[in-house]
Amino acid sequence: MLEMLTGKSPTDEMFEDGENLHNFVTVSFPDNLLQILDPLLVPTEEAPPLKGNNWNLDPNVEMCLVSLFRIGLSCSMKSPKDRMKIADVTRELNRISEAFLVGE
Repeated sequence: MLEMLTGKSPTDEMFEDGENLHNFVTVSFPDNLLQILDPLLVPTEEAPPLKGNNWNLDPNVEMCLVSLFRIGLSCSMKSPKDRMKIADVTRELNRISEAFLVGE
């Protein structure tokens, strides 16, 4: 999930000295997600903001992005026992899908 949302691979050369994709997202969650979101996922004519979530996205889109990042973070916890169960992931993804479709 985090790879899809950020466009970064866990083996990206930017992750050195103990840094990893999970930590990269954690630092920006939830207030600066647009700074790490793959720009190809947000169709907009505006330039990316310098900081914060300022792309004037539909509130449903922002809510969905926060929820998707939350799932990605939960599923990439270091300890497997701390990770979200797949049944909960599926339930949450269905809820996100329904919320997104209702907002359109």
